[in-house]
Amino acid sequence: MTRGEPHRPHVPQRPIWLCRSCATEWPCLTARSRLAIEYARNPTALLVYLATMLHSAIDDLYRLNPHPGPDPARMYARFLAWARPRLRITRARLGVDAGGNHRRPRGRPP
Repeated sequence: MTRGEPHRPHVPQRPIWLCRSCATEWPCLTARSRLAIEYARNPTALLVYLATMLHSAIDDLYRLNPHPGPDPARMYARFLAWARPRLRITRARLGVDAGGNHRRPRGRPP
């Protein structure tokens, strides 16, 4: 994005489930990164959100092309399989502990 260019959010365009900003399959890499940051303190909420989006996407994509319909394994990989590893990395980088709290840097007094 360049200066002066309006910000286009990386959200799904339904019913085709492509990113409105970059036109790749949603959740695109940018959406995955932003979602991991947004939900770093509440990973369970991210998984619930993604599972809800997964079911909506399957319904929409099935209506668009029922034969053969969306592949369940591919849809799982696209919507859910990346979330836990990405959250682990994001939480480590942000210094968020298992309870969702920011950790103090080592060697600093409380």
